[in-house]
Amino acid sequence: MGQGALRREGCDAQRMTDSIERARTAAKRLKVFPLPPVVLLPGSAAPLHIFEPRYREMVKDALETDGMFALAQVMPGQEALLSGAPALEEMVCIGTIGMHEAVEDGRYNLVLVGLVRARLKRELPSQRQYREFEAELVEDEDVQPGTDDALKNAVVELVARVPTEVGKRVAQVASRVSGGALADVIASTFLQDPQRRFEVLNETDVAARLAVVTEELLSLIGSIKPRKPEGLMN
Repeated sequence: MGQGALRREGCDAQRMTDSIERARTAAKRLKVFPLPPVVLLPGSAAPLHIFEPRYREMVKDALETDGMFALAQVMPGQEALLSGAPALEEMVCIGTIGMHEAVEDGRYNLVLVGLVRARLKRELPSQRQYREFEAELVEDEDVQPGTDDALKNAVVELVARVPTEVGKRVAQVASRVSGGALADVIASTFLQDPQRRFEVLNETDVAARLAVVTEELLSLIGSIKPRKPEGLMN
């Protein structure tokens, strides 16, 4: 690896460390946006159109302070209460606002980039229209070498079965992460069902999360015919 690549990796690692520390501070009074069926995972991005007055206020406050808020899921059976204050699942993903634009009437278009899991501990009294919680970060523990080998092998098999450009993008992303982060990236790319995505978000045991995502990816691979080698005639 060249010196330039090493410097870039070092800068990326430092930026991530800084972002996690900012998220730790934000978690003391965390802005929370319940938004089923959108499940944000660390390392993924969600494009959002913010139009409700309380969440327009939330985004405005976030942009003026830490640039962060969390997406949350409501508890089963609470969906009808979404316009009020439904009970929320404890596990959320804190995201940082990336690209954003303010449009007419105070609405926003933005991209929220997932940073880290957090567990909601208690709702805080608030003078704002949106809800705020005290939360604690839930960071991945290191796993034994080789724990993610099955998922890495599944990614290699998938790359061999999908169109070349798609395969290249998947391989590039997968090559930059490992462990729980690899599971999150693959899940955010290939798991479309919100319930399954939330199961991945809610799984704090990294080995178990890797197993869940590996099983899902192998199921997907089984439904895709192997790609014909380039240059061969039909």
